[in-house]
Amino acid sequence: MIYLDNAATSWPKAPGVSDQMKYYLDSVGASLNRGVYAPAQEVGLKTLTLREQLAAFFHHPDPNCVLLTSGNTAALNLAIKGLLHTGDHVLVSSLEHNAVMRPLVQLGVAFDRVPCDAEGFLRCDLIEPLLRPNTKLFVLNHASNVCGTVQNVEAVGKLCKLHGIPLLLDAAQSAGHVAVDFEAFGLSALAVPAHKGLLGPQGVGALLVTPEFAARLDPLLAGGTGSVSDSEDIPPYMPDRFEPGTPNLPGIFGWSAAMDYVNQVGLDALRRHEAALTEHFLRGLAKIDRIRLIGTTDMTRRVGVIGVDFAQIDNAEAADRLEQDYGILTRCGMHCAPAAHKALGTFPQGVVRFSVGAFTTETEINAAINAVRALAEEGEII
Repeated sequence: MIYLDNAATSWPKAPGVSDQMKYYLDSVGASLNRGVYAPAQEVGLKTLTLREQLAAFFHHPDPNCVLLTSGNTAALNLAIKGLLHTGDHVLVSSLEHNAVMRPLVQLGVAFDRVPCDAEGFLRCDLIEPLLRPNTKLFVLNHASNVCGTVQNVEAVGKLCKLHGIPLLLDAAQSAGHVAVDFEAFGLSALAVPAHKGLLGPQGVGALLVTPEFAARLDPLLAGGTGSVSDSEDIPPYMPDRFEPGTPNLPGIFGWSAAMDYVNQVGLDALRRHEAALTEHFLRGLAKIDRIRLIGTTDMTRRVGVIGVDFAQIDNAEAADRLEQDYGILTRCGMHCAPAAHKALGTFPQGVVRFSVGAFTTETEINAAINAVRALAEEGEII
């Protein structure tokens, strides 16, 4: 089996992740903020350690402003639904994921999509004409889950700061793949998952926020926190205000172990490995007729998410054949991002998405190139 679906979830996970999750379940077991005995204290320390790891990794100054969630989608919903109200206006890129678009549509707020060019790069020159007096938020997909293009967040951050608009960055496909600098980017909020480039488990994520942004957020959930238990009011301070209930503690232990691994190997080394394999893959695919590659070939401005549109075979059939005949696991279709496919000219057929990860090998990439070539050459015109 050749696993090339790391954009959906990384696999295998970092060494130590499953061991730490099992250790919590077998040897710790206590809840967070629900006791002062030793196992509960260990849980509290591990949770604080994870906040500190994430704050340091993303260059955020305050671990208390690292809010732990059930995943990236929950983090985005907390930021979007906690901030926006009827009558507000939002700017988004034309490549946004449904984790952004569905909350906006559900809220009924007005939004405009800032166009992207043919390679998926945001047209920053078109941002200011779309601003309105009631524009309350800019939500930006840092790296596309369809074509891998990485946006110039610094440029968007400067424009947002100039106009006093908070910038929320969706780092689902960039965290652990390229540098994400909260302060340098001028972010108000950053949503990240554990289970993709950071090599952790599913079911846990984080929203990093500025104190100013947090002060404007309404909590989506309310309940017990183990703090201020003599009051029925939501705690006023961070992070308790936004973290009611019992968190995913096995996930927290596993994610902390993953961050240890990522920091040990180093983001630069992970990036070099992924970039080398992606460049090799793109060069091999470029020699194959009857397919179309989506996104840019500039390796300094993309991650290892590679969309392939087969010209003479249905993309769903191609993905099925890749698994059945060659043991290569990919993902085809809309990738929960129909607007991105419309912007890139791959709607409604979608693409077959290959996505490399920290443990992908050159041998696996060569096998994928050969398999794509074989399918493209045998395909009949449709």
